[in-house]
Amino acid sequence: PLHILVCNAATFGSPWCLTEDGLESTFQVNHLGHFYLVQLLEDVLRRSSPARVVVVSSESHRFTEIKDSSGKLDFSLLSPSKKEYWAMLAYNRSKLCNILFSNELNRRLSPHGVTSNSVHPGNMIYSSIHHNWWVYTLLFTLARPFTKSMVSE
Repeated sequence: PLHILVCNAATFGSPWCLTEDGLESTFQVNHLGHFYLVQLLEDVLRRSSPARVVVVSSESHRFTEIKDSSGKLDFSLLSPSKKEYWAMLAYNRSKLCNILFSNELNRRLSPHGVTSNSVHPGNMIYSSIHHNWWVYTLLFTLARPFTKSMVSE
């Protein structure tokens, strides 16, 4: 049985890169990886009812949009070209997709005893997710005295 699945893999501030599938890597790691894993385990989760999926997202989802001017989903925003890429927006968009996915997953699976929730881990946890760009490293270093380490002391 699988009673809880936590989807927490993420990359942040990564330079533009396409995966072997031809998709922008932040989107693939932060969202599509979780989506695919849950799809592979959906039957197991249903058989394990009660079960829960927890998708770790971010408050930064509030600072982006994935729709075009007419209000339709713009797939080009999810896997932008190198010219249109900005690491922070890619991260924000992937985290918005996490929340939308978790909400839809809950809608579809809760009648079968599988709930899904998305969570923001908090701003006061220090990790090395910022390692890809010196500006993020500087900002996270300045904030570190006010954060908790993920390593138990």
